[in-house]
Amino acid sequence: QVQLVESGGGLVQAGGSLRLSCAASGRTFSSYAMGWFRQAPGKEREFVAAITWNGGSTYYAGSVKGRFTISRDNAKNTVTLQMNSLKPEDTAVYYCAATPFRTSYTGSYLSLSAHYDYWGQGTQVTVSS
Repeated sequence: QVQLVESGGGLVQAGGSLRLSCAASGRTFSSYAMGWFRQAPGKEREFVAAITWNGGSTYYAGSVKGRFTISRDNAKNTVTLQMNSLKPEDTAVYYCAATPFRTSYTGSYLSLSAHYDYWGQGTQVTVSS
């Protein structure tokens, strides 16, 4: 089992940056692919970014590609989302999630929230204009 705790959210002006972290418990963290999702008020949860178990592949939603970077440190059981050039439309609660090991992944597979077994409690990101 994996427990996830996000941190790093806050209030930032448009054009600014934030760095979200997700700390995972459990010795099997390195066997999970990890994803970040977000949910804005009145909207459905949407995929942001994902990274495979060894960091070899990363995937991004079109709306954040080139601005956000996902990375992981398996020695520290952490996954990070570096968010640059933030826009007001990035305002949402951001969730970290874990999906069990597969020998291969596709971006389509990792973009679906239903494929993730474990979720954090979320961290609020607010971008002011």
